Amino acid sequence: MKIQSKISSRLTSKEEELMNFFWSKGALYVRELLDFYDEPKPHFNTLSTIVRGLEEKGFLGHKAFGNTYQYYVVITQDEYKSGALNSVVKKYFKDSYLGVVSSLIKQEQISLEELRKLIESVEKTSKK
Repeated sequence: MKIQSKISSRLTSKEEELMNFFWSKGALYVRELLDFYDEPKPHFNTLSTIVRGLEEKGFLGHKAFGNTYQYYVVITQDEYKSGALNSVVKKYFKDSYLGVVSSLIKQEQISLEELRKLIESVEKTSKK
């Protein structure tokens, strides 16, 4: 239950950018994050503030090594995606996944053929 409440926290675009580094690279020090940016690089203190905010939100944890911290992922990218999707479905589709699929079909974001393939895939998976 606790993870779900953390996942429902929305990430800003900068927070999501940093989380993508952690999700793809693993545990990192703030100074290592600077290496992923082109010039002009963000200020160390700016990145440090965002990382501490991510820790407060429950997305990151840290291990202390002397006076410095190495941060690591607490919530996986899949957990975050699932929580974000659940939040959108609840907020905009009255908690109805059928409403989501219906909207995708109406807006032609998914074809009937793609929907049939999806149903077949789900049926095969549920039979196993």
